[in-house]
Amino acid sequence: MPTLILVRHGRSTANTAGVLAGRTPGVALDERGAAQAAALPGRLAGLPLAAAVSSPLQRCRETLRPLLAARPGLGLHTEERISECDYGDWSGRKLAELADEPLMGVVQQHPSAAAFPGGESMRGMQARAVDAVRDWNARVEAGHGEDAVYVMCSHGDIIKALVADALGMHLDLFQRIHADPCSVTAIRYTRLRPFLLRLGDTGDLAALAPREHPGAAEPGARPAADADAAVGGGAGAP
Repeated sequence: MPTLILVRHGRSTANTAGVLAGRTPGVALDERGAAQAAALPGRLAGLPLAAAVSSPLQRCRETLRPLLAARPGLGLHTEERISECDYGDWSGRKLAELADEPLMGVVQQHPSAAAFPGGESMRGMQARAVDAVRDWNARVEAGHGEDAVYVMCSHGDIIKALVADALGMHLDLFQRIHADPCSVTAIRYTRLRPFLLRLGDTGDLAALAPREHPGAAEPGARPAADADAAVGGGAGAP
């Protein structure tokens, strides 16, 4: 079966504003996100890509645009089922204020039970994304053979949910996974099991360095809230 290259979209204007974009229209890449997208063709240069699949949202389509320009024959397929989680009434709100919502504790600790008001459940989000990948695996294999490689550009929570499925992890553990903007995650699917080959690879180790936080007890210390996962995926390294 094919190897799937999952790319999270480049850094967006909502990421830098600390806003949970969800499916809000018009959220574009910021200057850094555009540079990340421009570097993507070089990062994937050694891969014979059979197909390019994207979430319908603008930030994903913008991320793949330089890759498609570098490979004119590749073409782009839009897949609704890998669109961002429908956060419903949470969409467009500041993450800092959402941290005080009672539901946030469920999202962090028991996401399989989390359903966003006016939106979808995290369980439903994972199910549709997994179904989309299974369908695309079959489609790519039928057209290009079992050793084919294809790229899919999606969103942080979608990618984390797909990785959890590939690892056989319960969805309640998926907040332990992280994928920075424009990171590459690779999963090789086989008849019996998937293999996680790369996770959140940006080629940049600077994000692993200790960070100083206002009010931290000592340089590099992280406040207790930093133990929470970044809903929506976060903005990546500063």
